[in-house]
Amino acid sequence: MTGTPDPRPLLDRATAQLARLIGGVDPGQYELPTPCEEFDVRRLVSHVVAGTRRIAVVGEGGDGLAVPSSAEGLADGELAQAYEDGRAEALKAWQDDARLEAEVTVPWGKVPGRAALAGYVMETTTHSWDLWEALGRPGTLDPDLAGFALAVARQALPAERRGPAVPFGEVVAAPQEGGPYAELASWLGRRPLSTRP
Repeated sequence: MTGTPDPRPLLDRATAQLARLIGGVDPGQYELPTPCEEFDVRRLVSHVVAGTRRIAVVGEGGDGLAVPSSAEGLADGELAQAYEDGRAEALKAWQDDARLEAEVTVPWGKVPGRAALAGYVMETTTHSWDLWEALGRPGTLDPDLAGFALAVARQALPAERRGPAVPFGEVVAAPQEGGPYAELASWLGRRPLSTRP
């Protein structure tokens, strides 16, 4: 991302926000739908656990694409701790400033580490909204994270660049007075569960 500031503090905040949401999932909520239509709560949490592992491997100079996109084999009761562990590994892996400028390979190509982390902050922030919606909107979400994620999304995922090869739907109209998370979700083709057709 051109001119992207150091995204590591935002990574810390975004993963902490998502960790709080995951920690609040009750056993009976894992089968609830999410705005990300391919995931129920269980599959979404498994996916973000794997995402922390992937970005940690990238930060260590490894091949993030070798890490599966979901964390299989974990019991529901193990998911929250697995996310906390993955989050800690990811933050540690990116402590060296040099990693921000090093070229890394992520699912969307070869980019500087700084851009990879910005993309991961966008993904984490978006999935926080997905989980927040699925769980009935508990508490509040950090609006600054959504503002950053929306700027990244608009640069990396222009409206005309959608389709089968891109894991985001067409841009949809944002609800009026929905705030930055509604704008972010709409840019990435998501709708609140209450408005899903």
